[in-house]
Amino acid sequence: MKVITPVSEADFAQYYNLRYKVLRQPWSQPRGTERAPDDDTAIHAMLIDAAGKAAGVCRLHLETPEEGQLRFMAIREDLQGKGLGRLLLEFLETKAQELGCKFITLQAREKAVSFYERHGYELVKKTHLLFNSIQHYQMQKQL
Repeated sequence: MKVITPVSEADFAQYYNLRYKVLRQPWSQPRGTERAPDDDTAIHAMLIDAAGKAAGVCRLHLETPEEGQLRFMAIREDLQGKGLGRLLLEFLETKAQELGCKFITLQAREKAVSFYERHGYELVKKTHLLFNSIQHYQMQKQL
């Protein structure tokens, strides 16, 4: 497994397809909801397997020069629970530090809170309920 920055149309097709399959399709959301208006200004990371297929995705967006925000973390269903999300976190945390960020924030789904805590993120507060069923929590990590 290795982390790349998607650049080609084919890369981004895999990237967005995985985002949709993991983060939107299970809740019957329409295609297109896996995209965000600020995707064009974000730094994208894609974990690929030995066959070059998307295994995980995440993105970093600078909210301010000091604050990076992670969004859309998704690991392919057959690979979840194997510690692969750590590779995406490390890649994007390094990018954030290179850009001068002092901390990273994110909105974690309830089932992912313990994953982020194991990687140094602190729970800040309970926030929104996505799709009327997925509780989210704001988390933060000092870099």
